[in-house]
Amino acid sequence: MIDLLSYPFMQNAFISAFLVSICAGIVGSLIVVNRMVFLAGGVAHSSYGGIGLAIYFGLLPLLGATLFATLIALIIAFLSYKNKERIDPIMGAMWAFGMAVGIIFTDLTPGYNVDLMSYLFGSIISVSKNDLYIMFIFDMAIFLLVSFYHKELLALSFDSEFAKLRGIKVKFLYYLLVIMISFSVIVTIRAVGLILVIALMSIPAYIAEGFSSSIYKMMLYSFLLTLLFTIVGLLLSYYFDISSGATIILTATLIFFIYSIVKTAK
Repeated sequence: MIDLLSYPFMQNAFISAFLVSICAGIVGSLIVVNRMVFLAGGVAHSSYGGIGLAIYFGLLPLLGATLFATLIALIIAFLSYKNKERIDPIMGAMWAFGMAVGIIFTDLTPGYNVDLMSYLFGSIISVSKNDLYIMFIFDMAIFLLVSFYHKELLALSFDSEFAKLRGIKVKFLYYLLVIMISFSVIVTIRAVGLILVIALMSIPAYIAEGFSSSIYKMMLYSFLLTLLFTIVGLLLSYYFDISSGATIILTATLIFFIYSIVKTAK
C-alpha cells in the first residue's frame, strides 16, 4: 500500500477518491431524500453533449461538460418544477439529446485523440492535477452552498409545501439543488464516468439512510461509504489490471445487494 503512494498517478487517484466522496456524500444524500436519482442520471448522461462540443471546438472536455451540464440542469429545472409528476419523459428527452449531440460532434471532429472511454466509464488513475483543482473548486462550491442554505434545503427535502407556506423560496432551492447535481456530475465523471455516475451518487446515500437519524449523519455516512467503495475499487482495479470505474461501481453494488438482502430478511 505504501509503495503505491510513491506513484504520482496513484496519489492523484487517492485525492480524487476523497474529493468525489465529499460531493457524493452531500449531494447524493439530497438526491436520495428528494427522490431525484433519475434526474441526476439525466444530467450526467446529457453532459456528454458538452464533451462532444468541447472536442469539436478544441476546448477542455471538462469545461464543455460543466457548461453543458449546467445548462441542461437549468432547462430540466424550468421544465419540471411545476410538472414533477411528468418528469420521466422530460428526463428521457434531455438524456437522449445530450448523448446525441455528443456523438454527432465527436463524429464531426477530424482526428480527435481524446480518450472518450475515460469520460464514459471513468479512469480514476488518469486524473490529472488540473482535474483535481476543478474537483476541489466544485466541492467547495457545494459545501458552501449547502452550509449557507442547510435549513432551507432540509425543509425542501422533507416537506416542500410546508416550506413554501413558511415563505421559503422553494423554486430557487429546487434550481439550486439541480445545479449542485450538475456540479457533482463534473466532480464524479473522471472517477467513474458519466455512464456510472448515477450509481455512485445514490448507492452510498441509500445505504447510509438506513443507519441515519438525521440528514447530516446520512451525509457523513454516505461520504465514508463512498470513500470506502472508491478506494477498494481503486486498489482492486490496480492489482487485477481492470477498469477502475467499473470496479468501483461493482464494489458499491455488491455491498448494496448484501445490505438489501439483510434488510429484507429482517
